[in-house]
Amino acid sequence: MPAFDYKKAYKDLYAPKTTPSIIDVPAMNFIAVRGVGDPNEEGGAYKNAVELLYAVAYTLKMSYKTDRQIAGFFEYVVPPLEGFWWQPGVYGVDLQHKENFNWISVIRTPEFVTQDDFKWAVETAAKKKKRDFSPVELITIEEGLCVQCLHVGPYDTEPETVDAMHQFITAQGYQTDFSDTRLHHEIYLSDPRKGNPDKLKTVIRHPIK
Repeated sequence: MPAFDYKKAYKDLYAPKTTPSIIDVPAMNFIAVRGVGDPNEEGGAYKNAVELLYAVAYTLKMSYKTDRQIAGFFEYVVPPLEGFWWQPGVYGVDLQHKENFNWISVIRTPEFVTQDDFKWAVETAAKKKKRDFSPVELITIEEGLCVQCLHVGPYDTEPETVDAMHQFITAQGYQTDFSDTRLHHEIYLSDPRKGNPDKLKTVIRHPIK
C-alpha cells in the first residue's frame, strides 16, 4: 500500500489553481520554528530552522523502524515546507525589506503524533545530529476563512499574484483580515535549490473576512 500523501489527499489545500479561490482551512498540527530575519541569508536563522524541521519530520516518519511504536501510525509522505510571515507595522508583507521579516516555519504533522511522540523525536534528532533542537515546537493552527492562489515563478514576483487575490476578494464582497494570529502564508511545492526559478510553485494564502 503506498504511503499516505497529504498533497494528493487534500488537493483543496495543496493544489489550488492559478486563479484565486476562497477556502475554509481547518485546524492542523505542525512542527514549527519561529525566527526573524532575511530567509535568504547564508547560514542564517531561517536555513537553520528548516534543517531542524526536516530532521524532526523525518525522525517521526521513520519512527516505525525504531523501538518507538506510535499509536495509530501509518506510513506517509512528509508534507511540504510552509511559512507564516509578517513584519512590524506592515499590513501583509513588504518583499523589499526581507531583513524585517518575522516568520514561523512549519511542516504539517499527522494527527496521531502526540506531545510525547514529538518530544521523543526532538530528543532522538538532537542525539543523532548533535545540535540544539530546543527551538522546535508542536503547535496547532486554525486559519479559517482565506483566499488562496497558486503562484508560479520567483518569490519576488508574488505581489502580482497577491494583487489578483485582493481584487478577487473585493469583487466577492470580502476583505483581508491580517492580525497577530492571521498571517501571510506560503506553502512551498517546489525546492528553490533545484530547477528553474520561473517554474517554482508556491501556494499563497491570506486571511479574509
